[in-house]
Amino acid sequence: MKTFKNKTALVTGASSGIGKEIAEKLAEAGCHLILVARSESTLNQLASALSQKHRVMTDVISVDLSTPDCASRIYDEVMARNLHVDILINNAGFGTYGSFETISAQTEQDEIAVNISALVGLTHAFVPGMLSKRSGAVLNIASTAAFQPGAFLAVYAATKAFVLSFSEALWGEYQGRGIHVAALCPPAVETGFIAKLGDDNVKSTSVFAKTISAEHVAVEAMKALRSDKPTHIIGFKNWLMANSLRFAPRSLVAKAGAMMLKPQR
Repeated sequence: MKTFKNKTALVTGASSGIGKEIAEKLAEAGCHLILVARSESTLNQLASALSQKHRVMTDVISVDLSTPDCASRIYDEVMARNLHVDILINNAGFGTYGSFETISAQTEQDEIAVNISALVGLTHAFVPGMLSKRSGAVLNIASTAAFQPGAFLAVYAATKAFVLSFSEALWGEYQGRGIHVAALCPPAVETGFIAKLGDDNVKSTSVFAKTISAEHVAVEAMKALRSDKPTHIIGFKNWLMANSLRFAPRSLVAKAGAMMLKPQR
């Protein structure tokens, strides 16, 4: 997508972190916003600030993306307000860390619901409208964790592998039909995501010891939206690692990942 002015973007997980920063960048570019997250009061504050600062229209939809009908509820609300979606930013997501058997089964089911089911549901909801106009973009926030099995982040890494594969598949499907679909793959980011993993020891692992800012990710997100490529990996070293892993035995990759992410007790 070459221009964002007077387009409308729906951003999930917009109340903080990466989602908030992407919303800021889109507003700077003149894009109207539909902000989605659970925290209505926080969203309202952000919507008011962005509207005043950048002179764009902002709407807020408060919904829990772990609920089965969340995508249809969001779509119905968008239609009821006579809005449209030119750009879909599937950013919302969370992770779980630790030995698989110690993590709540319900929490991981919610993780799958938010990271995968809501993302697919929202894409289903809004892509037909983009196709009818032969114009639109879908940016799915994946992770560098999508490129290898993530021991102690098993469900999170698997969900991001799904997001990556799903995004690349749709990119291939919609060639020549006016829609750009891409996956953005950042490394560890300094947001509330790390704290919500529930184990401060994760910060001592090589994967999370060094982080980038959410604002940096937002800058790269805008590049990914303007690009015609299906995958945007942030950082040359991360790009090199992601592409070199395909040449290594899967068993070796899995063992190396376990060593890098093993909890310290």
